[in-house]
Amino acid sequence: MANENLNVTTNETNDQQARQNKLTFEEQVIKKIAGLATSEVQGILSMSGGFMSGLTDRFRSTEDITKGIGAEVGEKQVALDLRVIVEYGKNIPSVFNETVTKIKKSMNDMTGLEVVEVNMHVEDVMTREEFEAKSKSNETETEPSRHLV
Repeated sequence: MANENLNVTTNETNDQQARQNKLTFEEQVIKKIAGLATSEVQGILSMSGGFMSGLTDRFRSTEDITKGIGAEVGEKQVALDLRVIVEYGKNIPSVFNETVTKIKKSMNDMTGLEVVEVNMHVEDVMTREEFEAKSKSNETETEPSRHLV
């Protein structure tokens, strides 16, 4: 009988240890995964006015990939709010559906969390040329001027 009591105690200890294990994610991590997934969608020029037009520009840019993304993170579920600029001429409902699909897949593959809600607010519509011109003018405004004396 002593062995039976020992086994019961060991099983209770294992159950307590299993309940102590917990995986959580910072909100910033969830926003970054959503931002990277969104940057793969054709037709989204930018998140909340940030510069993100070409693939090489995305990797060279110092722009915050999480800009324009709000997230509510639970233990098993995530809800996201996106603010975007869409390319003129694109079918916005199709862009939205592709965005939701990519975010849900990336989030599930990387975290195991279920995306229960994605809200996308379109802040502006621009042609690619208009967006790139605006982005270039913003870049030159933010660069410090160098005057030799």
